[in-house]
Amino acid sequence: MSSAQIGAVVTWVYAAGFGLPVFYVATHLIRTGALPTFFNLFPMYGGPWFAQVGMRAFVMLLVGFLCATVAAAWAGWLLWQESRIGGVLSLAILPVEAVFWVGFALPIPWVLGAVRAAMVVLAWRTLD
Repeated sequence: MSSAQIGAVVTWVYAAGFGLPVFYVATHLIRTGALPTFFNLFPMYGGPWFAQVGMRAFVMLLVGFLCATVAAAWAGWLLWQESRIGGVLSLAILPVEAVFWVGFALPIPWVLGAVRAAMVVLAWRTLD
């Protein structure tokens, strides 16, 4: 497996693990007015934005994050094919995603984002 393909897999794991739960979190928030918890340990996506904006704006931020993870997953698909456009998109979307990671207080994506960036850099010369 090439560095680009490893980067693609890391991107897909991130997109699935943090993008797909947005549907559940948004619907739970709309139904109950509260964020669901992750195994009763902490509220999901309960970073500083939740306390700073209203429910409608928070749901829109969740939708924005979902769009960012879909773009990242698409970049992963392009990376899997070892496309330079996939590498560019993957690196370009990272700062946008990082804003969401801070706003939602998501610690794990920082690690996955660093691995993704490293794999793109390692694969750069082989990308078409």
